[in-house]
Amino acid sequence: MSSLVGKSAAEITALVSSREVSAREVALAHLEHIEAVELRLHALLTVTREVALSQADNIDTDLQRGKPAGPLAGVPIVLKDNICTHGIRTTCGSKMLPDFVSPYDATVVTRLRAAGAVLLGKSNCDEFAMGSSTENSGYGPSRNPWNLDCVPGGSSGGSAAAVSAEECVVALGSDTGGSIRQPAALTGVVGMKPTYGRVSRYGLVAYASSLDQIGPFGRSVRDAALMLQAISGRDPMDSTSAPVEVPNFAAACGKSIAGLRIGVPREYFGAGVDAGVEQAVRAAIEALCALGAEAEEVRLPSTDHALAAYYIIAPAEASSNLARYDGVRYGHRSKAHASHAGLSGKSRSEGFGDEVKQRIMIGTYALSAGYYDAYYKRAQQVRTVLRAEFDRAFEKYDVLATPTSPTVAFKIGEKADDPLAMKLADVCTVPVNMAGLPAISVPCGFVDDLPVGLQLIAKPFAEETLFQAAHAYEQTAGWHSRRPVLS
Repeated sequence: MSSLVGKSAAEITALVSSREVSAREVALAHLEHIEAVELRLHALLTVTREVALSQADNIDTDLQRGKPAGPLAGVPIVLKDNICTHGIRTTCGSKMLPDFVSPYDATVVTRLRAAGAVLLGKSNCDEFAMGSSTENSGYGPSRNPWNLDCVPGGSSGGSAAAVSAEECVVALGSDTGGSIRQPAALTGVVGMKPTYGRVSRYGLVAYASSLDQIGPFGRSVRDAALMLQAISGRDPMDSTSAPVEVPNFAAACGKSIAGLRIGVPREYFGAGVDAGVEQAVRAAIEALCALGAEAEEVRLPSTDHALAAYYIIAPAEASSNLARYDGVRYGHRSKAHASHAGLSGKSRSEGFGDEVKQRIMIGTYALSAGYYDAYYKRAQQVRTVLRAEFDRAFEKYDVLATPTSPTVAFKIGEKADDPLAMKLADVCTVPVNMAGLPAISVPCGFVDDLPVGLQLIAKPFAEETLFQAAHAYEQTAGWHSRRPVLS
């Protein structure tokens, strides 16, 4: 394996910008590594070899001409396959969109290209981002680099696996109920879910519009900070993107956490959390306290209702967003139909997988006449109460510390016939999306040779605090330096 594989984003950028190494050499090294491991991982749905080499050559040419290097010059990246890319297919992990090629780039793609990042490919994901294991992909599951018999989490499991296995340096995913943080925890990498509105969603294929947010994966906190720096900021193409200043996230890494106030919510350590996971997370909190932070228990009683409310709100929004896939304008079109009505129903039946169909039906039911107040309205009321509890907690604490996932990675197929158990994989992450808060998952240990993640949560637009705390812990614990061995 090339010595260029496994380097950080900052190291790659330094080598490329100084012209000690060319961007083409970096891209080729990672493409060769993808060829060596991808058949076992299935982390990627599309490898963009020619695009990557063309982008790398353009960077090298610009540097030769004296143009300044971008902040991610030459850094190999992967994008979750629900982020639109001009001229490159975007499948959303679904047979509904097997050959869809977007006519435009998502805003995050435009910003990453301007920063000098090099696109290696599009990653596998649960269909339309609906799932917690990447087993719901229409193109087969991805595998966890730490144990190929296990899932990498979901729905952004392909991006997490690609970063963990060093197929790329950093990656993007989307997080609706934990789809960045949970796979980050299960694959031993860093995953950041930004504040709702911090990053433009223009060009992200919608699942649940009031919950979706794009965010980065990295093998270190600093790499995740560099990625978030590049993609953040107001976008006139997305009315939900916030007109707030983008701070220097990387500069927060390395700052002291002396005096940092940590709340430890009791509700996140209840039934369903494995003993080994709890032990690793509590040890991580003790390590933060040894660095000068202060921790104490806090109560967030509505947490117990968050998952149920989420699985009303998210499917309701999905039933609306996915109504556009009708077999007429784009996407899969059934060849067996007798009328327009028959065409739409048949196309949707053939194109969508079981999990997507289930969530569409749940959402449509929750929004139907006579049930809206009983389900959707009540779920939104729970959401309001949950947000108020978080607001009160952040009057006293700078961050909240919890497990990211209640368990380590489980075997592929282990929960396939138990949809409730699968949904409980998101029990620690869903409340953050419901409240629109930022949160980061950072490796904090191993159980049965599988990674455990520590989740840190902060008030809106306090990503700097998260990077500060996560980096301090990362540097003292060192778990991020361990790598899976793919024989």
